[in-house]
Amino acid sequence: MVTLTINGKQATAEPGMSVLEAAKQNNILIPHLCYLEDVHQVGACRICVVEIEGARTLQASCVVPVREGMVVRTNTAKVKEARKVLYELMLSDHPRDCLSCLRNQKCEFQKLGELIQISEFRFEGDKSKTSVDSSSPSVVRNSGKCILCRRCITVCNHIQGVGVLNVQKRGFKSVIGPANELPLNNVNCSFCGQCIMVCPVGALQARDDSEKVWQALFDPKKRVIVQTAPAIRVALGEEFGYPPGTIVTGKMASALREMGFNDVFDTNFTADLTIIEEGHEFLNRATAALTGGEAVLPMITSCSPGWIKFVEHEFPRYLKHLSSCKSPHMMLGALAKTYYADKIGIDPKDIFVVSIMPCTAKKYEITRPEMFMNGMPTVDAVLTTRELARMIKDAGIEFREMDEGEFDNPLGFSTGAADIFGATGGVMEAALRTVYEVVTGRDVPFEHLDITPVRGLSQVKEASFTIEGTQPEFAHLEGFTVRVAVTSGLTGARKLMKQIVDGKPPYHFIEVMGCPGGCISGGGQPQPTNRAIRMARMKAIYAEDAGKSKRKSHDNPFVMQLYKEYLGKPLGHKSHELLHTHYVERGRHNQFAIKS
Repeated sequence: MVTLTINGKQATAEPGMSVLEAAKQNNILIPHLCYLEDVHQVGACRICVVEIEGARTLQASCVVPVREGMVVRTNTAKVKEARKVLYELMLSDHPRDCLSCLRNQKCEFQKLGELIQISEFRFEGDKSKTSVDSSSPSVVRNSGKCILCRRCITVCNHIQGVGVLNVQKRGFKSVIGPANELPLNNVNCSFCGQCIMVCPVGALQARDDSEKVWQALFDPKKRVIVQTAPAIRVALGEEFGYPPGTIVTGKMASALREMGFNDVFDTNFTADLTIIEEGHEFLNRATAALTGGEAVLPMITSCSPGWIKFVEHEFPRYLKHLSSCKSPHMMLGALAKTYYADKIGIDPKDIFVVSIMPCTAKKYEITRPEMFMNGMPTVDAVLTTRELARMIKDAGIEFREMDEGEFDNPLGFSTGAADIFGATGGVMEAALRTVYEVVTGRDVPFEHLDITPVRGLSQVKEASFTIEGTQPEFAHLEGFTVRVAVTSGLTGARKLMKQIVDGKPPYHFIEVMGCPGGCISGGGQPQPTNRAIRMARMKAIYAEDAGKSKRKSHDNPFVMQLYKEYLGKPLGHKSHELLHTHYVERGRHNQFAIKS
């Protein structure tokens, strides 16, 4: 350990730790803005400056490593004045429309001003040119609110490995965005929204579709159906003061009904359905591979639309590796406007489907031509967790006082396997639970329901199991060792795809989620989302699974009834028509998509 002195008190820190981190570990707060734990440490804003004995100038504490005997002062007159000047200079080029900004009271820049006690605006002058890029169905950029902290650059280039956002031009004309001033919709952005999650101000926001949903709710001619993703129930509570990871499933269902939704369904229902379709698709491919037929392995999951768009841009020649399954919320939208519409005797044109998602890329997904049926969108609007919270407050609903409600059937019942879709590794774990029983005809031993090697926040996780004691129709799989991999975040996805490109993939089945940690930290979730919050949400997801009486997708009685009444069988004609899709070669810079 390194021993140093901070504000006259002896402190210890691990070698390599920054002064800012050492101070935090010793319960000393150094105000900062651009720094973001595990993401961004470049000293761009200089707000975190401190005096270090022997240094000629003030030092940015987030990038200066501790050393033995260092003497640091964090709260001198010189430091305090420097912080105020730096803050006021940034403020002089920032719009002061806080009351109408979506980040009002949740803005890090605003909170910093309160922390360092800004009481006057001493600097006025020219403003940077403001431009608003609303070309994307998912992400809106407002350069006038940007403070050039560069967090979004780091997450786009290094955490996600997409590289769309960078500093363009220089000096006072600097702006962060795609090259050549191209709009986001014309480049290879995955619309994952991780840039939104790290933006400290309102420069990057998810497109707000709440007014579109209010209009549908107020239209007496519309039957408005809502569905909620697995990750929402463990994150929505944070917007109402609950600790991260609090499960608010029942209160959420009650609030949605109070808002006026006619049917409150659960995306978890079609998560169970996805597992059955995807599991059978994998078995078909594995069977073909072992019996000399044509098979594309490894098969890769297709639940994450950000990941899908990424692979369409970066690896378009390898789209056949993707499962043909639509994502669960698109499946439910399709069923709502066919199966359910028939069941209740209503014209699909009078149904308006709303998905509550942790994901900004889902907003883009519903605009894809492949997702339309009979000229209609299968899902009409996507709201993020944050948008739903704002709408609940706007409706005057006291969320914490809500009774514990339930989802409506037939599209509201789910198993524990569906709950874990919200965390990285969950889709793989759910699939293996079902594939094991389909192949062997035996129940998964209770102690093996929790497949721990695919859990956690490691970038790439691996597992393998050998199939033994198969049913007669799967005798060819006897002794076959299935090797699987799980990754979340597009940097990990790129690593696994390069193995496929090199022709040496060691896996048969791969799960990819576009956001680090999976849907629990999607671009539409409450801010902030850091490692501790991810872990809390993940723990809650697995607790929700463990508390269910049914924990395997094929045990969902309403899904089985759906096959009996309507779909026929997994991968059958009706299933392919409603639940499966195809993908698009877009070109490295979206050039194919622009031409089309």
